[in-house]
Amino acid sequence: MKIQTTIQIWQKQSWYIATCPELDFISQGQTKDEARANLMEVIDIQFEEMAELGTLYGYLEECGYIITDDNAISQFEMIGFEKLDMQVQQ
Repeated sequence: MKIQTTIQIWQKQSWYIATCPELDFISQGQTKDEARANLMEVIDIQFEEMAELGTLYGYLEECGYIITDDNAISQFEMIGFEKLDMQVQQ
């Protein structure tokens, strides 16, 4: 199945955090490439287990995907992001 998704990579001190917001998966690594590879492994393992349990399509639909033929297309699209400096009352 072909799936459309987003991967975000963040740096937290000496670690890199990779997230897939549409699917709610997260992983980490000591490099950006390792974090991304680990995230792809998490997704592969989770999808394999869900497919064996017969819950994969239901999970994807809960995440906002429409499944047609052999494609899963997200109904959500990231259109941007912002970094803000906010004042918080103490």
